[in-house]
Amino acid sequence: MQLVAAFTTFAAAFLVRPLGGMFFGPLGDRIGRRHVLAVTMLLMAVSTLSIGLIPSVSDIGVAAPVLLLTARMLQGFSTGGEYGGATTFISEYAPDRRRGFLASWLEFGTVSGYVGGAAAVTALTLSLGSDTMLAWGWRIPFLLALPLGATGLYLRLRLDDTPVFTHNTGGFGRDAHGARRTGQFRATVVDQWRAMVLCAGLVMVFNVNNYTVTAYLPTYLDTELGIGTAPGLVMTLAAMVLMLCTVTVFGRLSDRVGRRPVLLSGCLCSLALPLPAFWLMQREGLVPIAVGVVLLAVTLVHFSGTAPATLPAFFPTSVRYGALAISFNVSVALFGGTTPLVSEALVDVTGDRYAPAWPVMCAGVVGIVVVWRMRESTNRPLPGAPAIPVPPRRPAEGPNPPRSRPTGDTALAAPSIVHRLA
Repeated sequence: MQLVAAFTTFAAAFLVRPLGGMFFGPLGDRIGRRHVLAVTMLLMAVSTLSIGLIPSVSDIGVAAPVLLLTARMLQGFSTGGEYGGATTFISEYAPDRRRGFLASWLEFGTVSGYVGGAAAVTALTLSLGSDTMLAWGWRIPFLLALPLGATGLYLRLRLDDTPVFTHNTGGFGRDAHGARRTGQFRATVVDQWRAMVLCAGLVMVFNVNNYTVTAYLPTYLDTELGIGTAPGLVMTLAAMVLMLCTVTVFGRLSDRVGRRPVLLSGCLCSLALPLPAFWLMQREGLVPIAVGVVLLAVTLVHFSGTAPATLPAFFPTSVRYGALAISFNVSVALFGGTTPLVSEALVDVTGDRYAPAWPVMCAGVVGIVVVWRMRESTNRPLPGAPAIPVPPRRPAEGPNPPRSRPTGDTALAAPSIVHRLA
C-alpha cells in the first residue's frame, strides 16, 4: 500500500499535464514555438530544484508533502507544453526525407535524461548507502536541475523559431491584418477531434510501454522479485543504454520503410513479448531477468524512434502545437502516468506477478487499430506546410563562414539549422 501511495503521488503530476497542454499549446501557435519552449524549460528547472530544497517533515510538518505535491504539479504543468512543442519544433525544421531520423534525436535526449537520472540515483545509492540516501542524498539529483536548466534555457534562446512560423510573422492566432483570430479553440479541438483521437491512441501505447520500463520496472524487480534495489536499477539502466544506442536507428528505419510498418511492429511486440518477458524475469539468475528487461526495452524503442516524427503529422501547421499538446497530455494523464499505479495495484489485488503485462498488451491492441487507421507520413510534407527538401551541402567558406538568417520563402525551403543538422 505504501508503493500504491507513492505511485499515486507520481501520477498526480500527470493530472495537470492536460492543463499545461491547453495553456502552452495554443500559446505556441500564437506567439511562437521557441518562446513557449523557453518558458517550459525555466518552469521545469525551478520546480525540480524546489523539490531538492523542501524542508523535511520534522521541520515543517505536513507542509513538506504539500510542497512536494505542488512542485510535482508544476513539473507536470510545464511538461504539458514541452513534448508537443519539441516535436513540432524539430519536425517543422527537418527535411521531409529525414524527419524520422532527425526527430528521433528528441527521444535520444529524453532517454539520455532517463539514463542520467538512473545513473545518478544508482551511483548515489551505491556510494552513500540507503540510510544516507533517505536522510539527505535524495536531494542531490534534484539540485542538478539548476545547472541543467540554465544550460537548456541558454540553448533554446539561441535558436531561431521554425521557418513556417517565422514566415507567418503574426503567428497563427492572428489574421492577415494582425487582428486576434477568433475560434482558435474550435479550430484546434473541435475541427481536429478525429486526428486527436488517433494521436491519443498512439500516445497511449507509446507511454504505457514507456512508464512500464522506466518508472515501474525497477520497483517490480526490487519489491516483487526481491533482487535488490541496486541490481534492479542497474538492469533498467542497461536497458535504457540499449535504447539510447538504437533509438535513432529506428528513426532512420522509419524514413526508409515508413512509419506505419515500424509502429505496427512495435504494437505486435506489445502483444507478443510482455508475457515472455515477465516469465523470464521470474526465473533464477540475473541473465534471464536481463533478457526479460531487454525484450520490454526493444518493444519501447519502436515507438521512441518513430513517434516524434509521426505525431506532428496528424495536424495542420496552424494548430499543430495546440492540438498535439492537448491530445498528447490527455492520453499521458489517463494512461501513461497511471501505468505504475495500475500495475502495482493489479499485482497487489490479484497476487499475479504477470499482471503488469496486461496493460502493455491492451495498449498494443489499441495501437494496432490506430496504425490501421492512420495515414502514412514518410517522405511527405507536414499538413499545411511546404515541402522541405534535403538542402545541398554548402562549400567550405573558411573556418568562420558568415551566418545569414534566411527569410520569407527561402526560410521555408532551406532553414540554416537544417544545413547544420544535415
